[in-house]
Order: sequence, then structure tokens, then C-alpha cells
Amino acid sequence: MKKVIGIFVLSLLAFNTFSCRETEEKETVIVKEVEVEDDREGVLERTAKKVDNEVNKEIDQEIEKIGDDN
Repeated sequence: MKKVIGIFVLSLLAFNTFSCRETEEKETVIVKEVEVEDDREGVLERTAKKVDNEVNKEIDQEIEKIGDDN
């Protein structure tokens, strides 16, 4: 009787260890290469360029107003 119970327990343990294994899933990794432009200028230089463009637009508008009077 001990042999029957022992075989039953061993078979139950073997069944549980092999039946609970997770299936292996292959993961695919997609890498997209993108060129990144390096900022060689600092924050102050970029801000100065934006302000300079705005000032140039205002100056151009004033020049057009003065030119229209003639």
C-alpha cells in the first residue's frame, strides 16, 4: 500500500511540475532609427534668434509704413 501511495504522490508531483510551466513567448523588438539634430547652441542663443526675428519683422513693418507715406 505504501508503494501505491508513493507512486501516486510522485506521479502527482511530476504532473504538477510539468503542467504548470509557462509557454515561452518570443518578443520582437522593433528599433526605428531617427536622426537627431544636435543643439550646438545654448538656450540664450536660441532665444536671441527668436527675439531677433520678431524685431526684424517689426522693423520691416515700420519701414513699409514710412515708405508708403512718400
